[in-house]
Amino acid sequence: METREQMNIVIVGHVDHGKSTVIGRLLADTDSLPEGKLESVKEYCTKNSRPFEYAFLLDALKDEQAQGITIDTARCFFKTRKRDYIIIDAPGHIEFLKNMVTGASRAEAALLVIDAKEGIKENSKRHGHIVSMLGIRQVVVLVNKMDLVDFDRDVFNSITAEFTEFINKVNIKPVNFIPISAFNGDNIASKSPNTDWYDGPTVLSQLDGFVNKKENQELPLRMPAQDIYKFTEEGDDRRIVAGTILSGTVRAGDEVVFLPSQKRSVIKSIEGFNIKPRDAAYADQAIGVTLNTQIYIKPGELMVKANEKLPEVSSRFRVNIFWVGKAPLIKNKTYKLKIGTLRIAVKLVEILSIIDAAELNIDTFKDQVERHDVAECILETTKPIAFDPISEIELTGRFVIVDNYEISGGGIILEGVSDSDNTLLQHIKDREFLWEKSLISSKEREDVYGHKAMLIVITSGNEGNGNVIQNIGKELENKLFKLKFKAYYLGVSSLLHGLVSDGVSSYEGRDEHIRQIGELARIFTDSGQIFITSIFNLDDYEAEKLKLLNQPNEILIINIDESSFNNFKPDASISSEGAVDAVCNLLKNKI
Repeated sequence: METREQMNIVIVGHVDHGKSTVIGRLLADTDSLPEGKLESVKEYCTKNSRPFEYAFLLDALKDEQAQGITIDTARCFFKTRKRDYIIIDAPGHIEFLKNMVTGASRAEAALLVIDAKEGIKENSKRHGHIVSMLGIRQVVVLVNKMDLVDFDRDVFNSITAEFTEFINKVNIKPVNFIPISAFNGDNIASKSPNTDWYDGPTVLSQLDGFVNKKENQELPLRMPAQDIYKFTEEGDDRRIVAGTILSGTVRAGDEVVFLPSQKRSVIKSIEGFNIKPRDAAYADQAIGVTLNTQIYIKPGELMVKANEKLPEVSSRFRVNIFWVGKAPLIKNKTYKLKIGTLRIAVKLVEILSIIDAAELNIDTFKDQVERHDVAECILETTKPIAFDPISEIELTGRFVIVDNYEISGGGIILEGVSDSDNTLLQHIKDREFLWEKSLISSKEREDVYGHKAMLIVITSGNEGNGNVIQNIGKELENKLFKLKFKAYYLGVSSLLHGLVSDGVSSYEGRDEHIRQIGELARIFTDSGQIFITSIFNLDDYEAEKLKLLNQPNEILIINIDESSFNNFKPDASISSEGAVDAVCNLLKNKI
């Protein structure tokens, strides 16, 4: 049996501008009502001496919801020859915005209804702003009740011009403006003789002209890595990257990239639980993959195909978020962002505009996001993440925010934003501006101590080298101390234990650890000392972060055995055998 195409349409408009009549008319004109429903409602109106309204059809259907009718207060169904439609029409602004932003109901297009006689009201603009904030780009404006203005072309053109000017300001380019009379059926399902000056499509033909989103399987590959499993028994040396494919397909032999680390490999096999390896896997399947080249990646990274369109990678992005937290969303507080399988610390850095969902008031001056507000804002994660704008791939463009172990907000990513002016750079700029310089110069310290200040970071991408790099760091400190150098090794485990015991959750732990190492290094190196630490599996971003935090003093990054970097070039890559002597020889030329 062939599956018919579906499309979700959201309809918005001022309460008196005929939105319900438009929906009722679409249901009636497409024969989508239960048998006899239209006649029974008309008969009811006649008996009760009430004029018939197509809007009454919605109320009648709501009353019969308990009898198994598949129409409720939020969604109405109708169909054309081309596809099946779901019209999303939530009863309240709060429910509507919450569902749309957090993903309970997705819409590919929107109908915005304006009363021709009353003209553009403030609510019309507010609804246009909402549609923009939801990331919907296919928008048609229905200028309704044209019969009340005698189908005057000038009235229609005036509304079209005025609303086009406004809607362009909120980054929407309407597909079309259609003059209609929903009550009489003008330009709903068939062309109206009353608008011979209008040569555009009817509402139904316009709906069929909308472009539907691609099925998940047709989109580029997106598979968040849930975990990495290593097998050792009976000679099994497989390392399996496990996850669920959100979109696209993957086959053995495909070259894949893991983002944001940018590490590459080729799919060797596609595995499953208690099944034989297969050649291909598709969207919605939970799988594991083995790779030709063993690379060290972390859970939360996004596996994509090298030859397909790649997602964006940034630490800053413009979002729309619906906030339901008991406490407001405030700037510069650390929250947890959950996107795919990734959990990462995130901060609100800028509020662009806010809509009060209860009152539909738009505010561009609030400095926090209250409960039930919808905000367009800039978020910043502690390091770059991979994502797709909601307009391209929905499943990797939605997120939730956790505050105090509760989901407090959900939203959609509209686009990445340049992170050239992120909070880390601003912090370093402020720190250096306020830094109280000592009366003793760096040159004087060098002359007395007999060496330059230096941050030395020992790292490795080899899983078995955790204790190895710690021992190298300690032995290096010991050797330099005996050579009369001012050297100090910081034990990583004690620092991390301190973070966790102080209530810092694990998603912050690693990033906070890197930040604290950098801040401590700035102090130690400013005092003229050699500060040594070991950090397992340091990645490109973390290495650059340490360099920035230690400015203006020098840093030496030493990689032991297997590299943990992708593009970053360490100062030296050496074997664990004789590593201490090798680092000391390298230091002779540096300090």
